[in-house]
Amino acid sequence: DVPNADSLYFTMLNSNKRSITVNMKNPEGKAVFVELLKKCDIIMENFGPGVLDRFGFTWEKIHEINPRIVMGSIKGFGSTGPYSDFKAYENVAQAMGGAMSTTGTPDGPPFVTGAQIGDSGTGLHLAIGLLAALHQRDRTGQGQYVEVAMMDAVMNLCRVKWRDHQRLSHGGLSEYSRPTEGLKATPRAGNDSGGGQLGNAIKCKPGGVDDYIYVVVQEAVWDALAKRIGPDIGQPNLAEDPRFAKIADRRKNQTDMWAYIEKFAANYTKREFMAILNPLDVPCGPIMSTADLANDEHVRGRDMYVELDHPQRGKWFNVGMPIKLSASPAVVKRSPTLGEHTEEILREVLGLNDAEIAAKKEAGAFSMPPKKK
Repeated sequence: DVPNADSLYFTMLNSNKRSITVNMKNPEGKAVFVELLKKCDIIMENFGPGVLDRFGFTWEKIHEINPRIVMGSIKGFGSTGPYSDFKAYENVAQAMGGAMSTTGTPDGPPFVTGAQIGDSGTGLHLAIGLLAALHQRDRTGQGQYVEVAMMDAVMNLCRVKWRDHQRLSHGGLSEYSRPTEGLKATPRAGNDSGGGQLGNAIKCKPGGVDDYIYVVVQEAVWDALAKRIGPDIGQPNLAEDPRFAKIADRRKNQTDMWAYIEKFAANYTKREFMAILNPLDVPCGPIMSTADLANDEHVRGRDMYVELDHPQRGKWFNVGMPIKLSASPAVVKRSPTLGEHTEEILREVLGLNDAEIAAKKEAGAFSMPPKKK
């Protein structure tokens, strides 16, 4: 990574923000914090259990300072329950929220997913809760406390797996490629669709680690798909093959069905195969590596991979804004350096003048950036 610069982890996750540092162990710093509470609509925190309380700022105290403020809090396991004092990280949340037990191959160990469903997924849940609380405040004039636990958020994102958990009490899961009768919990299903339809990752030419395409074979598309691939793999009557006549038949014989599709795909790259399947209305998508995405015309055209300039890092790339607003489109800006906007915020939000800011600095109200190693 770049020496003497904020970590790439920080810069990737803190675009479009301003940074102020406040020394919470200093009386003047605490006084600044109180004045900010009086002016702000939302305060968010994701400290370990009890940290903000020990500074003297419980939710009750914050609400007393500003009855209209909304407070958002992220905890690993929430503020109540037997796990409430435990620490959590992304993979811990995936483990305890049900994601890992349902991710991986049936005969292999549980896997974490590459997407940050524990960290970013929890943040998205909190954003929804905060917006709802602001809407409620507009009606009542009162703020409220909004808490989201990482474990809870991961459970919510595993909702379809909870559907399958309940289906098991009525028999097996027919779209899964392995037998599931008699299981007490939703199993790991590899690349099976798990959504009622048959789906799988199909290897394509030239056979590299990411040379795959995910294909979903719906009832409505099988006839056209079979007629397209059958002649090229020595199966001219594939569309009439009784093993695949109905979706129930294809579920029973899906190993053979996928073998036929993969035999056809071996002659094409993942993008070539996508070009064949799309006119047939077959839902599909190449397995896109980070390198694929960084150079993809569609991604660049939608501003989902954008170049930014940072005073410490120089030119670098970040993921763009997935929410497209027609009247007020967002422009992705670089992350702030630590404390970069302290004086700006003190002037704009608190109305302090230069002399007042200088006095508070002299009193130690603002934390100093840590020395870079």
